Amino acid sequence: MAAVAACTRGRASAEEVPAGPAVSPVPAAVAAKVRLVEVARGLQRPVALAQAPDDPRRLYVVEQIGRIRILEDGVLTKAVALDVRKQVSRDNEQGLLGLAFHPKFADNRKLYVNWTDLGGKTHVTEYLLPKATPTVVDVKSRRDVLVVKQPYSNHNGGHLAFGPDGQLWIGLGDGGAANDPDKNGQNKTALLAKMLRLDVDVRPAAKPTIHMLGLRNPWRYSFDRKTGDLYIGDVGQDIWEEIDVVAAKDALAGRQNFGWNQLEGSHCFRRNCKRAGMSLPVVDYDHQTGCSVTGGAVYRGAALPVLDGLYFYADYCTGIVRSFRWKAGTPALAARPGAPARAATPATVTDHWDWRAAIDPREQLTSVSMFAEDLAGELYVLSLDGKLWKLAPAPVTTARPPG
Repeated sequence: MAAVAACTRGRASAEEVPAGPAVSPVPAAVAAKVRLVEVARGLQRPVALAQAPDDPRRLYVVEQIGRIRILEDGVLTKAVALDVRKQVSRDNEQGLLGLAFHPKFADNRKLYVNWTDLGGKTHVTEYLLPKATPTVVDVKSRRDVLVVKQPYSNHNGGHLAFGPDGQLWIGLGDGGAANDPDKNGQNKTALLAKMLRLDVDVRPAAKPTIHMLGLRNPWRYSFDRKTGDLYIGDVGQDIWEEIDVVAAKDALAGRQNFGWNQLEGSHCFRRNCKRAGMSLPVVDYDHQTGCSVTGGAVYRGAALPVLDGLYFYADYCTGIVRSFRWKAGTPALAARPGAPARAATPATVTDHWDWRAAIDPREQLTSVSMFAEDLAGELYVLSLDGKLWKLAPAPVTTARPPG
């Protein structure tokens, strides 16, 4: 997975192709309103978190070792919703990696997990979580909706998310090793190195649709719940980490090519690389800053209105937390009777801020594996050291009168 991806240096070109504005500290007025609070500890390699659409009391936390734990009313319980430790592989980037609840979960009680078996294959599996036992998955209800052979033990992707189209989006890495040896990145028929879409409501299981290509290891992606825009954190190899953003209508149309292994970030990975037709990242950063990006989410909660529209991401190796706002461009419009022509405008990235000094001055946040949203749009941060954090309002301080 991205959080522990190996970095093989020396091949990518470092020519200057800017992706995103320079990073600046969070403005003091914004920083003063936000704090990072610890919600839970004692988890074993937490890598994902989700909340059932009809259950605001419980958070379901995925442990990479093969369990789903439960926080109820903010307290980590002893309940284990799912235990597949004997079935999952345990290599560095393998295990139980993703969780998503069906959008109609209140009616059908379906959830989906992404995991690697003892032979290294990726499985996307459907289970039922009966209403009568909301803390225990019915293991007999298991149905694999996708199985993909993995040639190596790394770059498994692992995330799951339902899109605005109601389909399950599955991000798979290029198969592993280094340099994309099987050339999956630009192979238009291989399932690896792709963003797939799957209609999980079709029986027997439908075949996945290859929707986007050119991904190395999309470790965490998310849809802005307000706009439907898609954000992807794609882990680099030698020098560059990247964040890709696709506007909602373009994401649903698909066919984007993010460039791997012609490109790494917005930079050439192969000599004489081809940029024509590639979707370049909106932000990238080099390995002097970190080594493995953890894609995040756009804040749309109510507790911190100052953060509305900010997309948060992190780096696993260095623990940096950053944010930016992205605004889609507009297409050109030809002149019409009574209306002038309109020139096209490019997409923009603003408010590219570094949050470490503001919310984590003692650098306690390490090994960030995921940002996750609850039903209310509040944002959580998971770290492989077993802790769960949350962005929360800072206490309001009032000045005492003199004397």
